[in-house]
Amino acid sequence: MANKSDQEWKDELDEGQYLVSRCGGTEQAFTGKYWNHKKGGTYVCVCCATPLFSSKTKYNSGSGWPSFYDVIAKDNIKINSDTSLAMVREEAVCASCDAHLGHLFPDGPEPTGLRYCINSASLDFVGD
Repeated sequence: MANKSDQEWKDELDEGQYLVSRCGGTEQAFTGKYWNHKKGGTYVCVCCATPLFSSKTKYNSGSGWPSFYDVIAKDNIKINSDTSLAMVREEAVCASCDAHLGHLFPDGPEPTGLRYCINSASLDFVGD
């Protein structure tokens, strides 16, 4: 999946999805389609449909982005060091296709204490 050309990704994704998932962009807070989404189901990678997050671990962090305190499977997400914007952060990417998802912060609720702050543009949703 990660072996697709830049043009193939541009052809498959809309502009927002491409800029976020393939170029590491970030959507504006409180604008993504899933930031306040409350239906039950699974959030999957917009590029390759790898299952990433369950609605059961989604919570309102007040950040304006979909936030989750845990992943469906640890092997489905990679965490990379991100030193862009003169900050040191942990970038969350899809382990299957290297799509940029968002960032991981250590300020989430129990039981993990983690906050996966994810762009809606990086996600699709499959309802229960």
